[in-house]
Amino acid sequence: MASVIVPTTAAGRERYRALAFRRILILLALTAALAFSIAADMALGPANYTISEVLLAVFNPEEAGNQLRVVIWDIRMPIALMAVTVGAALSLAGAQMQTILANPLASPFTLGISAAASFGAALALVAGVAVFPAAIQYMVPINAFLMAMFASLFIYFASTMRGVTVETIVLLGIALVFTFNAALSLLEYLASEQALAAVVFWTMGSLTKATWPKVYVTAVVLLVTVPLFMRDAWALTALRLGDDKAASMGVNVRRLRLKTMLTVSLLAAIPVSFVGTIGFIGLVGPHIARMVVGEDQRFFLPGSVICGALLLSATSVVSKIIIPGAILPIGVITALVGIPFFFALIFGNRRRSW
Repeated sequence: MASVIVPTTAAGRERYRALAFRRILILLALTAALAFSIAADMALGPANYTISEVLLAVFNPEEAGNQLRVVIWDIRMPIALMAVTVGAALSLAGAQMQTILANPLASPFTLGISAAASFGAALALVAGVAVFPAAIQYMVPINAFLMAMFASLFIYFASTMRGVTVETIVLLGIALVFTFNAALSLLEYLASEQALAAVVFWTMGSLTKATWPKVYVTAVVLLVTVPLFMRDAWALTALRLGDDKAASMGVNVRRLRLKTMLTVSLLAAIPVSFVGTIGFIGLVGPHIARMVVGEDQRFFLPGSVICGALLLSATSVVSKIIIPGAILPIGVITALVGIPFFFALIFGNRRRSW
């Protein structure tokens, strides 16, 4: 019997190594595509540059002309990197929402977190109301952040109530979306023309107001949260098997859910408070990662980060080439491009399952 078991175990280990190696290659390929997308994002604009000129300005700014250096470093690089950090944060938030809620439709957009942030920002832009009065000069992003956190915690505590199902959480998220959108519409109706224009622009989602401090903040949030998720990678993977099986493996399911939801709230709220409402990324990014690297959080987590960053970076590129010389709001492009792409993913999975 031993002669049968040993080769089988060795063959299983060899297959696992081959699978892990293939997943690593996929992650490296996605990273290379992301690097190219970042370079293309910095090359495109009212004044187009070649990729070689962009690389010269990035890696050897002393040799680049003053105009090229200023355009790349002061204007385009913050926008390009903001797309990367925001896309990564939203996709990671959506991935872990789908994990802890066992809900493939969970994302910051579909569960009302983005709508809550929009309402919080509108309170500041229209009514001048600061949820946290001590920081009045930053009331727009802080309002958006606090309202998004409120929606996230509301979703979490509702999910822990007895008898609440996955379908109930989806319906609750839809209810939050309609509630905050209705409140936002009321504020828009009462707003002045100038305030209304600011609210509409903010709710469309835009990267054009990206600055280095905003990039630093979102990057720090990612650098703090990713290691926390990686430390819980085994427990999060076990959670995908169901609460009972995860608990039988020694996972404290309630504590894991609370800790993950608090971290996800931070991931979802910070980017939305800076760039406005951006849908689709937190929903589709994790699904793409799941398709190419599977459910193992050791690969799924970095895969979600890279896929989200690549999706929003590529969308930023598309927003610059649709109308030459103009930059369309990023949230509009994610909706127009993302929804058909999501349908393609759904029907593609269906054909493969047959």
